Amino acid sequence: MPVEVTWWGHATCTIEDSNTRVLTDPLFARRLAHLRRRRGALPSPDAHRADVVLVSHLHADHLHLASLARLAPGTRLLVPRGAPRAVPGLRRLGGLRVTEVVPGDKIAVGGLVVRAVPARHDGRRLPVGPHRSPALGYVVEGEARTYFAGDTGLFDSMAAEVGPVDVALLPVGGWGPHLGEEHLDAGRAARALAGLAPRSAVPVHYGTYWPIGMDAVRPHEFHAPGDEFVRLAAEAAPEVAVHKLGHGEGVRLEVAR
Repeated sequence: MPVEVTWWGHATCTIEDSNTRVLTDPLFARRLAHLRRRRGALPSPDAHRADVVLVSHLHADHLHLASLARLAPGTRLLVPRGAPRAVPGLRRLGGLRVTEVVPGDKIAVGGLVVRAVPARHDGRRLPVGPHRSPALGYVVEGEARTYFAGDTGLFDSMAAEVGPVDVALLPVGGWGPHLGEEHLDAGRAARALAGLAPRSAVPVHYGTYWPIGMDAVRPHEFHAPGDEFVRLAAEAAPEVAVHKLGHGEGVRLEVAR
């Protein structure tokens, strides 16, 4: 049975499985603080439509209040535990059904079960805030098992924590010229792919936003991670089909069980 994945840019994807629409880390802004959208048109209104929305952590490019406000009333929203306390604006989005989760939690939505899994990343609402909310990934289980990694570094127990998956949506870059160990770059993402061993993978979290005034600063860090991931994944995990999507493009993946 097929699962469909559409990449809208950055970490924002739609996963369609078992007649249920899942939206990840929605960011529908042309500009966010010092960042501006350099590639891809803003997502169409169709991107705002979802049965459940997954927020991986509290950074403003992943938990973006103005984008969440565009969701239809009644939409289910999964957030890391402690998010409404750390981000008071969440409590003012009264039309959304907010559920706080931690690794290991399972939430049934339509024909799916969404399982929260750990991520190695600073989960605070920056630039200030205590460590009260974990950064998360999610596994969406329906006809397929689709892993949305959120924002994470590589960690030894990743494959064990995530479990068997058919599709992996992996971050391969960022929004600036420097990535720390709590991020996957193309090389670390390829190593993660080898451990996870899904049937298919889609690189995300690159090539969309870039700091204003830094267009000429190490531009390869902005443009290259997708192609670099494709090249390195072919070496590290040649059995995995990698689909590098353009902004707004989707792929239909057949999953045999």
